[in-house]
Amino acid sequence: MDRGNTYHERNDGRTGVRSSFLAFYSALRRWLHSRASSELLTVCFFVLLSGAFWLMLTLDRSYEQELRVPVRITDVPSNVVLTCSETDTLSVTVSDNGFALWTYIYGDRRPSIELPYASLDGSSAGSGRVATTDLRRQVTQRLMATTRLTSMKPEQLIFSYNYGERKRVPVRYSGRVMPDELRFISAVSYRPDSVTVYAAPRRLDSIQAVYTEPLNYVGVSDTLHIRATLQQLPEVKVVPAQVELTFATDVLTEESIDGVPIRGVNMPEGKRLRTFPARVSVRFVTGLSVYRNLRPTDFVVVADYNELQANPSEKCRISLRRVPKGISRPTLDFNEVDYLIEEDD
Repeated sequence: MDRGNTYHERNDGRTGVRSSFLAFYSALRRWLHSRASSELLTVCFFVLLSGAFWLMLTLDRSYEQELRVPVRITDVPSNVVLTCSETDTLSVTVSDNGFALWTYIYGDRRPSIELPYASLDGSSAGSGRVATTDLRRQVTQRLMATTRLTSMKPEQLIFSYNYGERKRVPVRYSGRVMPDELRFISAVSYRPDSVTVYAAPRRLDSIQAVYTEPLNYVGVSDTLHIRATLQQLPEVKVVPAQVELTFATDVLTEESIDGVPIRGVNMPEGKRLRTFPARVSVRFVTGLSVYRNLRPTDFVVVADYNELQANPSEKCRISLRRVPKGISRPTLDFNEVDYLIEEDD
């Protein structure tokens, strides 16, 4: 019984769709044979025809257009390292009719130049150039006969190279990476943590690190992974050109650690400094993960004998000489203690 009902329902649905289609087809056919449709189609035809004439007349005029022409240096010897980019770009302004310019912009006639290394005007100083006349000739050869080259920037192409002089330098990030109010950046790691730079010896001596392009991340609340591009330095090739950075964050907490020993420094031979108390507490702000691994001996609190001699007093001043990495705003519970200087037996 259920199967029969389903079959009738399917048939009724198909019949309804077919009837609707036939009704629409009949209405469309009647409209196409009406006078209104004929007039509309005639108007549309003449509009399209006039648009085509207007487009042809417009494109037949002469225009100026700026084109980007990539220039690539090829066939570089194996013992030569280009410390500039292998590909540069010329900005050329050309004049021609709209049809030709359309081909340059949207077609397959976009000009590009490949310059063999052997054809470049190099020098022993590690730099060379491609003269203006050579560049103009190369660009003109790749344009259509009707196209006129009106201007070109830059006027000449400067390139730099060396014979493999290089060194490894560390990577550093530049810019702003700020965590949210309850966190701080606990560690920054780089992958790789150093890169190879190729340059002339005079430039290599001045490069101590390579920095990323400026970063801008605010309100970081979790570990942040970034793939960053390194800054391009003039006449310097950096390999690799990108690095991966990881900024680890931790929850800020204000804590203290007790039992930090006070040490006497600059004590004369045969003398020993005793302080009362012998140990102090240090308060600080740090991350939870750092705090879990802290020990009192990670902090160094000192009393300087030379200062006692210069400024005699009933109490001696104590100060924090060293704190572990990841600690901020460290303070002592007190800055002065009672003391006694004893002679060694």
